Amino acid sequence: MTLVRAATAEAVGTALLLAIVVGSGIMGERLAQGNMAVALLANSISTGAGLYVLIVIFGPISGAHFNPVVSAVSAWERKLNARDCSIYVIAQVSGAFVGVAVAHAMFGLSIVQISEHVRPTLGEAFGEFVATFGLVLVIALASKPRPEAIPMAVAAFIMSAYWFTSSTSFANPAVTFARAMTDTFAGISPQSVPLFLCGQLFGGITASLFARWLHGEPLLIGNK
Repeated sequence: MTLVRAATAEAVGTALLLAIVVGSGIMGERLAQGNMAVALLANSISTGAGLYVLIVIFGPISGAHFNPVVSAVSAWERKLNARDCSIYVIAQVSGAFVGVAVAHAMFGLSIVQISEHVRPTLGEAFGEFVATFGLVLVIALASKPRPEAIPMAVAAFIMSAYWFTSSTSFANPAVTFARAMTDTFAGISPQSVPLFLCGQLFGGITASLFARWLHGEPLLIGNK
């Protein structure tokens, strides 16, 4: 039952996160009247605020990963076993798609969409590397000295990364897959997804290795 509750928290938390990301993108674009900077500002503030609250309320139940990279790093660091990690990832991806559908329903849009927002450049993939590297590093370095600071630290980093990364900081495979299913401000075309996923994967691995080096811990490569 503990795992069921944790997986449910991951699914609902990720669904709410995607509803926030996509819904605020739709609202921001409608109200900005063509000013993309205003739309992005609205999207980033709403996402940062919502993410903070979601981590606070779901953190004690599941750890509030909402992100397959975070769960995979936790498994690699042996803080989460392989079975639980797999269930977390399934819950996160499923919840993400539900969250997109909820956002579409709230704004009277077609529930099922395919994004045409192409994000094709290597620079944007590198932006995802940087965003995911920063996210995992924030979690890894804040978790030991000040775990209570993680909600604010993560929310602040993601909100800032909306602006300083070329990709606007997806930093999350579940979010990336789900945002391919919305042809709105927050969308990404399916053909751009693999490039983003590669940046996220390598960003997460690099951050985990770097954090262990900073802490003076073994890198776990090849360890049993």
